[in-house]
Amino acid sequence: MTLIRPPQPARSRLPARLAGRARAWAGPLSRQFALAVAIAVAPVLVALVVVAWLMVVSGHAAVLVAAIVAAAGILAVVGAKLLADGILGDVEAIRDGLGAVGRGEREVLIATTAHDELAELAVAANAMIAQLRAEEAARDQSDAARRDLVAAVSHDLRTPITSLRLLAEAVGDDIVHGEVRRGYLDRMGTHIDALSALIDDLFELSRLEAGDISWSLEQVPLRELVGETVEAMRVQAEAKGVSVVANVADELRPARANPEKLQRVLFNLIQNAIRHTPADGSVVVRAEPVAAGIEVEVADSGDGISASERDRVFTAFYRGGVDAARSGEGAGLGLAVSRAIVEAHGGRIWLAESEIGTRVRFSLPAADSADHRPTVPARS
Repeated sequence: MTLIRPPQPARSRLPARLAGRARAWAGPLSRQFALAVAIAVAPVLVALVVVAWLMVVSGHAAVLVAAIVAAAGILAVVGAKLLADGILGDVEAIRDGLGAVGRGEREVLIATTAHDELAELAVAANAMIAQLRAEEAARDQSDAARRDLVAAVSHDLRTPITSLRLLAEAVGDDIVHGEVRRGYLDRMGTHIDALSALIDDLFELSRLEAGDISWSLEQVPLRELVGETVEAMRVQAEAKGVSVVANVADELRPARANPEKLQRVLFNLIQNAIRHTPADGSVVVRAEPVAAGIEVEVADSGDGISASERDRVFTAFYRGGVDAARSGEGAGLGLAVSRAIVEAHGGRIWLAESEIGTRVRFSLPAADSADHRPTVPARS
């Protein structure tokens, strides 16, 4: 941090400090200039009074008057000069600070010697510099995230496209036949589905983060929605030897949400939990009332998430642990899309503390009895 202070005169600093205190005492510039005028005029008035008295009692009045007036003039000039130096020093400090910002420096702090309009200007300039520094830091972070996003998308597109090209060449050149050919076609379909899901997730995430949202909200009975979602995921879970259980209280109030978007969040979280849970493990989906509304939890008995990765799990394309090399299933968008959907509902999503496995919780507003399918307006 560069601290820019007003320059100190080469002569003794005591008069400058006294002038600085006088300016601080006077306050605004209007009072400072009034003080300067008073310093200039007061000695002259005193001189006139003394002269008038001496002219009565002494015959050497002329010489003495000349000396007094000269001394008063010198005092006035010196006093005005000290005050002007303080003001000019503050102006130069502000000028030099803004000049440093113009040259690209951002760790700049402007300081003045008094509490006046120039000090207020310095405070405003410091606030502007701090805002500029924060905006540039956010821009740099956004640029870095954009580069990471482009690299991640390029990778996740390149891999299936390369496989599709090889499979298509083998089928087109009649290199494979019969069951092998059908197997190649099935694999091509799998890659096409993966690409389609990736594109859909990217489109959805971009719309959510841009605020391009127009959803109908309604009263959503979570017991029914959670049960339906768990049943839909049961085949995938059983194929891996993982049990999936729903635990929702009967008396739980409905949530105020879009049922399709909310179910997509549940699908993402449950699928992610099944993927990271070993055989004979379990995934439990809970929903419970809280003071601020409703909280839903998807908990698994897998290996959990390390402390170093907890702050990044909801970032697009981030996959930690064994998937860090980006060779595993999924593009790493599920949690990012889930976060965006939950936040668009006015809730939040986070990782809860857990001794075993991972617990992902998110909050939703509870529906009022007067809710009648209002709409979330599009935001720009």
